[in-house]
Amino acid sequence: MRVFEDDLEARWEAGVREREGYDYKGRFHLVLTPLEGGGAVELTDIRWNNSRTAERSIQTMSVVELRRRLHSARGRASVS
Repeated sequence: MRVFEDDLEARWEAGVREREGYDYKGRFHLVLTPLEGGGAVELTDIRWNNSRTAERSIQTMSVVELRRRLHSARGRASVS
């Protein structure tokens, strides 16, 4: 888990969620959760095969990358 601030200085937590099922390839995906309340943003297109790799990737992502992913996911959600 990793906490970061978006462009409006709202705090978010980047984490990992596991998808249930028998297929283990790409089972873990990125989840961004607002700390002030509200719904989480799940980015199912950003996947890893295990939680250790996922956590390591999140820890090494820059704040700019996390903000970009959040902005992209919000944009896709508003179009749907």
